[in-house]
Amino acid sequence: FVTRTLNMRKIKYIGFDMDHTLVRYHTKEFEQLAHEIMKKSLVEKKGYPTSVLGLPFQYDLAIRGLVIDRKKGNLLKVSRHGAIRASYHGTKPIDFMTQQKLYKSIYIDLSDTHLYTPIDTAFSISVATLFAQLVDIKDGEGKETMPDYDTIAIDVISTLDIAHSDGSIKGTVAENLEKFIVRDPEVVAGLERYRVHDKKVFVVTNSDFYYSKLLLDYAINPFLKNHKNWEELFEVVVTYAAKPRFFYDNLRFLKVDPQTGTMTNYDGPVNRGVFQGGGAQKFARDLGVEGDDILYIGDHIYGDILRLKKDCNWRTALVVEELGEEIAAYQKAQPSSAEIRTLMDRKEPLERTLVDIISEKI
Repeated sequence: FVTRTLNMRKIKYIGFDMDHTLVRYHTKEFEQLAHEIMKKSLVEKKGYPTSVLGLPFQYDLAIRGLVIDRKKGNLLKVSRHGAIRASYHGTKPIDFMTQQKLYKSIYIDLSDTHLYTPIDTAFSISVATLFAQLVDIKDGEGKETMPDYDTIAIDVISTLDIAHSDGSIKGTVAENLEKFIVRDPEVVAGLERYRVHDKKVFVVTNSDFYYSKLLLDYAINPFLKNHKNWEELFEVVVTYAAKPRFFYDNLRFLKVDPQTGTMTNYDGPVNRGVFQGGGAQKFARDLGVEGDDILYIGDHIYGDILRLKKDCNWRTALVVEELGEEIAAYQKAQPSSAEIRTLMDRKEPLERTLVDIISEKI
């Protein structure tokens, strides 16, 4: 699915986010882990009722692209223009008439961060799921003891952020890579094919060096045929990039020793190697390329795509893994769609004939 023409002959560097792009996760298992960690933290550190610990993980309850209405406790499915197409209060669907009374002609403005939180990464699915389940508890047994919907949303989001930063989630992933990480030889073959065609490849990730090295060692190195390791394959690897800030700020680069993980201050040009932090302007300038010489591929709508296009003019590609299921459903429905088209073709002349008969009688 391409929205603009992209001439790959003009592209000199192809960049990748790591998590959910270059290295894919078994999303259901990963989100279930996050769900479990958040439940435990909310009970132990935020004083939520112990019944929260028994909430099952409902993977099919939420998808990327939904919006949390933090004031009303609702999950919203909106169009690209912000019109509400469907809604749930907690885990229960809201009927159309009730939805009309609640929102009337409101169009959702995602810039209003006090009211709405978008579910824009695969890492957010567990947030939406747990939020909806907690709303159910709030409306029932927790009416007097649990905080309001807005505070619940804030608590869930902050708890997940802490779990990512303190190593709770990544530590568990590191102990069982096979359970959580997808190894795909075709991805590695594609990377090496880019190199054969004189494209240089790089990584810009928000993950720290040690976690990045762990995943790249596991998912990339075993399938390389023309390079001895990922360090030789990638021209540059930038860890702890702090995207989207990486794309608009001018932070300092640190040089990372890939053998020891030792970091040193670095004022020289960005060239082959592993770095931490920094900014996109110096990155492109030191590599001697313009913005439209670079194609960057990521999965985060805001952090990888929108802000990057606004500030750097890099070409971008968004990974939408869910399209695989959508395409499969579309193909499965083709026989029914074909039958509907056939019946519609038969219906149209009958309608014209009926109109003619009525017109004659008039």
